[in-house]
Amino acid sequence: MKRAADFEFPPEQSQALKKARRLEWLTIAYLISVVILMYLVQGTSQAMKTAWIEDLLSLIPPIVFLGASRLATRSPSERFPYGFHRVVSIAFLCAAVAIVVMGVWLLVEAALTLLRNERPTIGGITLLGHTFWLGWLMLPVLIWSVVPAVFLGRAKLPLAVTMHDKVLHADATMNKADWMTGTAALVGVVGIGFGYWWADSVAAGLIALDVAWDGFAHLRDVIADLMDERPKTIARSEPDRLPEKLESLLEQLPWVEEAHVRLREEGHVFYGEGFVKVRDADQLVRRLTEATAACQDLDWRLHDFVLTPVVPDDTNLTNCWR
Repeated sequence: MKRAADFEFPPEQSQALKKARRLEWLTIAYLISVVILMYLVQGTSQAMKTAWIEDLLSLIPPIVFLGASRLATRSPSERFPYGFHRVVSIAFLCAAVAIVVMGVWLLVEAALTLLRNERPTIGGITLLGHTFWLGWLMLPVLIWSVVPAVFLGRAKLPLAVTMHDKVLHADATMNKADWMTGTAALVGVVGIGFGYWWADSVAAGLIALDVAWDGFAHLRDVIADLMDERPKTIARSEPDRLPEKLESLLEQLPWVEEAHVRLREEGHVFYGEGFVKVRDADQLVRRLTEATAACQDLDWRLHDFVLTPVVPDDTNLTNCWR
């Protein structure tokens, strides 16, 4: 069985990948510090507990990215002749399911806590001979969980676009949105301090709702990719215009009367087919080879492209092999 060609990122994308990996390792180290600090100060606050679990879940995308980016560029094998590009989507499918399940569970738990009138308390803590309200430690930890994450997310977004990496993009958007989680938890902690016991459960519910929403959005997108949905931009806001660009390129060739293209997305790259209605079949094989190369040169993401001629019945094919 014929295998697909080996894949390597172009220089610009290769540099972006190196930067993205460094950022993801930095993100993992940062999130571990956040998880440890939040565990130490969470007390009985439902909002703090939910924010802590949200930060644990935030570890999934960078871990998935680091693992999948290694496997995706492996050479095709006899068993997997198309290569391993879809490992990116499969890995993120598992991550999205975990995020959805955890988000729904946290949302139900917050609702039940509110309905049962469970009133959390934030007690005091003694450090270096001084006793003070534990909330004063919670607030700076929550700020630490928010501010660096926002800057990490902003740094990852342009790299995700350059690499056409949806896992990295999802991670970046989750980092950017962490300010909502931190703000909700801050409101819950301050609410307890002022005697509004219900503010803690409401804040926990808002955080859980954000987690579940992110999970459902990622799950919807990755299922669409695995079902070979038409490729979309990295932000999934609109269809990718590459099919139209390829059709325009092919229809500009003097020997092509009409062209149609279909593409499917596999991780960072596209696989697809083109169908051209031929005016003149002279030297058709050479022309198809040159046209295929021109299509693949149009965009680095077009990794595997097959061009099929549609020849009218009355066409003379005598010179098509020259």
